[in-house]
Amino acid sequence: MHNPGEIRVLALGLIRNGDRVFISEGYDPTKQQTFYRAMGGGVDFGETSLAALNREFDEEIQAELTNIRYLGCLENIFTYNGNPGHEIIQLYECDFADPKFYKLEKVVFSEGERQKTALWVDINRFKSGELRLVPEQFFQYL
Repeated sequence: MHNPGEIRVLALGLIRNGDRVFISEGYDPTKQQTFYRAMGGGVDFGETSLAALNREFDEEIQAELTNIRYLGCLENIFTYNGNPGHEIIQLYECDFADPKFYKLEKVVFSEGERQKTALWVDINRFKSGELRLVPEQFFQYL
């Protein structure tokens, strides 16, 4: 986890399969709102964002990544659960090394004590506004 008032550095992986994108589902209890974000997580001190990306996918869903390409850097200032947040996101496009992940509808995993879900979602559900994708700058990469 990160400390309130500090900028958090993340490494996220954009994985596409046709019109689908592999996304982690989140929920803000204060806003009572479900949102979706690319999978990945925090970069530890002394760790590159590329190493963090691979570590996070391995830790969370035991997945190895391949064809990893750096897309760019995003800055996200937001409010979650009533608290301000600030993230610098290193965004990568990548593929799963194991084709079994493309056949799964969803993957349930643990992040600390929280149980989370990652799933394949049709990109058009985000573009239409039916589902909320964060951060909004992420749209430029879809």
